[in-house]
Amino acid sequence: MTTLHDHIQMLRAELTSFHLSKCERRQIERELKEALVRVATTRRRSEE
Repeated sequence: MTTLHDHIQMLRAELTSFHLSKCERRQIERELKEALVRVATTRRRSEE
């Protein structure tokens, strides 16, 4: 099982690929944005 941090790192690595279609790149960017929001939300909750 991968952690959220691992998932973010994999998405960032995928974005460095030159062989992505525009659609694939948008999907990866969307997933990355969602994952980063989850991390930020988790951090905020843990600080409360």
